[in-house]
Amino acid sequence: MDRNIVIIGGGFAGTTLARHLEKLVRPPYRVILVSEESYTTFNPMLAEVVGASVFPEQVIVPIRQMLTRSRFIMASVTDVDYARRVVHGRTLAGNREIPFEHLILAFGTRANLDLVPGMAEHSLPLKLVGDAMFIRNRVLRQLARIELETCPEIRRRLGHFIVIGGGFSGVEVAGELADYIHSIRRFYKLVKDDELAVTILQDGERLLPEMPGSLGIEAARLMCGRGINVRLKTRAAQVRADGVTLLDGTTIDGGTVICTIGTKPNPLVQKLMQSISLPVQRGRIGTQADMSVPGLEGLWAIGDCARVTNAATDSISPPTAQFAIAQARQLAANVARTLQKQPGKAFAYTTKGAMATIGHMKGVAQIYGVHVTGLPAWLLWRALYLARMPTLGRKLRVFVEWTWSMFFPTDITHLRFTRTHEADEEPREAIIDAPARTGAAARRISYRPTLRLRVQHPNTNF
Repeated sequence: MDRNIVIIGGGFAGTTLARHLEKLVRPPYRVILVSEESYTTFNPMLAEVVGASVFPEQVIVPIRQMLTRSRFIMASVTDVDYARRVVHGRTLAGNREIPFEHLILAFGTRANLDLVPGMAEHSLPLKLVGDAMFIRNRVLRQLARIELETCPEIRRRLGHFIVIGGGFSGVEVAGELADYIHSIRRFYKLVKDDELAVTILQDGERLLPEMPGSLGIEAARLMCGRGINVRLKTRAAQVRADGVTLLDGTTIDGGTVICTIGTKPNPLVQKLMQSISLPVQRGRIGTQADMSVPGLEGLWAIGDCARVTNAATDSISPPTAQFAIAQARQLAANVARTLQKQPGKAFAYTTKGAMATIGHMKGVAQIYGVHVTGLPAWLLWRALYLARMPTLGRKLRVFVEWTWSMFFPTDITHLRFTRTHEADEEPREAIIDAPARTGAAARRISYRPTLRLRVQHPNTNF
């Protein structure tokens, strides 16, 4: 029998687990990481892609570069046959079965665009690197269109960018947007500075509810100082093609609405609930203290998709990269102990702190209980994520790009992903802002994800 330790998911949790298991297990066991994408995305840096502080390829890391002895299989997992102990997946070579002795579920969550009516049709999510690139292109298109419009009302609407959500992602993308649009305005001579605006809508009483109250207040102060309109205790009731309707009935006109709120379970969770009676609580997979799934020997779950209790605080672990990495390290030790017929240990982790950037050279942070704001917090944020970047070459590339952006103009390249046979076709992006081309339709037109070959072949074993 194949003695495979199979990990489903190539995010922070899955890749960290694979890298630690490589050091702890030896043949006949082998580690196999299965992911639909061939890279890991550093999601906290997506806002910097929007603001052109870094290029998209600098916030993704090829999984194959991160692994040394583990095997990587790019596949879309369709189901798990627990009785036969095989994972069913669609690969570039057709359907395959991957046998396992231990199976770890670390496939994260999906963006939920159904929280607010109209959000799925008219807002832009920020969950993937493709989302970040699309938003950046949208900014450039809006400024280009403003130059061609004569109606002052339309010009102001096109230049108004609305961000829904005042958590980490919302604060960071709003800060980057404000810096970006005002730094590139000089390249658009006919666009006036007062025709550009960024508004952030937060349902709660302060920004960054995950952080201490004083830092949330400081974040709002810094953002207001950068010209960002911070609207607290403000809930979006409907997203329209031309803006947002609030719960009190008032409207905010805007040409671009960015959504940073809401997650939903990965569709694979629902399939596994039916095929192996997977225990799920509030959309997350229930686990025991050692992160094993109760009643299913050899099955484990970590990361955003798992409901893991933190023994250090007796509370459920939040779905953050910091906790995903900590869970992965502990689970690697637990799996290794299980292979040696020893009991695993309960997950216990004390957070080191939290931090967020508020645009260029501004941030807020709490490190080991110490509050830091302004430039020091911004530098700490960059130092942390630079340290987490795998491979020396990638660290150097990101460092050089960050340094470059501090002294030279921001990049305004608009990538259209045009192939040779499409070069003579009518530019479809020119009409995406028309009433009939908004929201999801616009996303389908302007950004084409990498094509994945889905050739059906008879199932064979690895």
